[in-house]
Amino acid sequence: MKLSSILAVVLLLIAGGTTLSADENTSAAAMPMIGQLPAAKILFLGNSITLHSPAPNIGWTGNWGMAASEEGKDYVHLVTDRVASASCKRPQIKVKNIADFERGYETYDLVAGLKEELEFQADIVIVAIGENASEPTTDESKSAYAKAFSALLAILQQHGKPKIFVRSSFWANATKDSIMQQAAMDADVTFVDIAALGNDESNMARSERKIEHAGVAGHPGDKGMKAIADAIFAAIQREAGLVP
Repeated sequence: MKLSSILAVVLLLIAGGTTLSADENTSAAAMPMIGQLPAAKILFLGNSITLHSPAPNIGWTGNWGMAASEEGKDYVHLVTDRVASASCKRPQIKVKNIADFERGYETYDLVAGLKEELEFQADIVIVAIGENASEPTTDESKSAYAKAFSALLAILQQHGKPKIFVRSSFWANATKDSIMQQAAMDADVTFVDIAALGNDESNMARSERKIEHAGVAGHPGDKGMKAIADAIFAAIQREAGLVP
């Protein structure tokens, strides 16, 4: 083979290799990241603090986390904004109120009830529940709650490779929170302790504006929502290796 032909083949191989590497780099660059943590999709699973549709009978007209004064001030949207800022690209989000799981965790069908959420295959999952679950008072009920909560974490881990963050209850409950914390540890996911927030009256919506319905008024207001978002995003940053 002539020298010119050999050089042409070598150049072709180099060019082909360079093209493949560039494609791979482009793909990697397109993935929004926070440090080493993929952040293209975020799934929020919670209760009324996460999402509550309009309920005029109790004076709630929003369609976001109760009782932020507007959508952009609930913790879901605050966390989303911070992830967008940190990763330089707005993530896709999916938000679901799973109060039905809290109230009926022993019989709740996770596969059917979370079908769309599991198919979403989020990079980051925020689990923010516990407030609506009845307090377990017997060994049997504690075991049942632990089993159900562990099953929830397990099925989330089976769909994609999400980093999961479990938030403790806003209205702290030592029994339920300790069960969720232990389940998080067993599943090797991050537990975010916000127990102190619900003990601060200034975090309640009733401290910011007049709200007739006591239940709505007792939900986190804008200050409380920001505090929740602060705690969750700090945990995300730690998991991403950006802070100690």
